[in-house]
Amino acid sequence: MGSYEGMPIPGVQFDGLRHTVNFGLTPAQTTWNLRSALNVAALNCLELEYDPILQGYKSLLKDQARGLSAANKTLESEFRQKYGPGFRDVLDGYMTQVYNYFALPPVRKNFCDTSLAVAQEIPTLAPADLDAFAARSLPRIEQVFIDFFGLYDTYRTDLARWDAEYGPPPPAVAAATTGYINPLDPAVTVPPGATVVGATPTLGPATTTATASAAGQPVIVLTPQQQPAAEPVITLPSVQPTTTGTDS
Repeated sequence: MGSYEGMPIPGVQFDGLRHTVNFGLTPAQTTWNLRSALNVAALNCLELEYDPILQGYKSLLKDQARGLSAANKTLESEFRQKYGPGFRDVLDGYMTQVYNYFALPPVRKNFCDTSLAVAQEIPTLAPADLDAFAARSLPRIEQVFIDFFGLYDTYRTDLARWDAEYGPPPPAVAAATTGYINPLDPAVTVPPGATVVGATPTLGPATTTATASAAGQPVIVLTPQQQPAAEPVITLPSVQPTTTGTDS
């Protein structure tokens, strides 16, 4: 299944749902996370058949610059209101886990296929429809990950049955059940000086905290199937997003 040891798998929570980086988002987060997903797709889906993703992403940055700027400002305001002067570290830490989530290697093919379908709709998108487009498109991309996590849980259950009868599983299939943190979740408070990076242990809804990390700007983890000599050059709009470390 393309798994690797220690791969983060968000477990099913008390509400029966998987709390991924795309759970419980504000409208601004939804729009910005869709932009982030397409950014990762533009950098990771490099086969010729996926070229429309890069073109669609460029179109998004150019034609929807005003809407993206508004989403960015709203997102910053939401983090600032909750976390005060130190909001930037929390926001950057959250965006790190968003980018790395979308770059999960085992789902790359389905992620690229779905991102392609989404990107092909961008050229006809009216500026006033950006948020609505994000609200219906991000769940399409998210479903790729939810489907994989479900299949992987089934795989681990079947493997445990096999192990009980025939022997231990190989180390390569080990994976920790984890949860992701949305710092804007009302039940979450990131302690001062801590940032949210990657997956964290699953905790109760009222006691969730973030682990300290020295991470800086968000980093896209390129999938091992493709290692280009240079990342695609993506021309950004005049209004730069908060997490500029991922755009080239």
